[in-house]
Amino acid sequence: MGSLMWLLQWPIRAIVLLIVAWLPLGVEVSSFPIAMLSAVVIGLLGTLLIWPLKLLLGPVWAVTSLVGLISPVSLLFNWAITVVLFGLAAWLIKGFRLKNGVVSAILGGVVYAVLSAVILRILGLDVDFTRAAALITTAPVV
Repeated sequence: MGSLMWLLQWPIRAIVLLIVAWLPLGVEVSSFPIAMLSAVVIGLLGTLLIWPLKLLLGPVWAVTSLVGLISPVSLLFNWAITVVLFGLAAWLIKGFRLKNGVVSAILGGVVYAVLSAVILRILGLDVDFTRAAALITTAPVV
């Protein structure tokens, strides 16, 4: 059931992306199929790139958050990763555009992440979008 819930997230995240595009944040999505593709790409990029991004940002995070003791800094780094994934997806997909560049990526990525989390939690579908990455961390190292 967990993998089915993960798959059910994509159309909901596509609708969230259309809501984000409707808001005056500088995010443009041309259609629902493009929003669906974008949601899938953001999820797949998150699964594939979460570890390289955490390794890249890890030393800065460790210093600025005192190795996790300052949780707002950790939250900011998670949002930074979300913004990078959001911007990368917009760069890869024709029909998903950030009119104001980095500003649109920041505003759109944060609103997308917050709205997605709230709506998925309300619907009981709040399975981590980077489930594959989480499985890697629990796998024993041989």
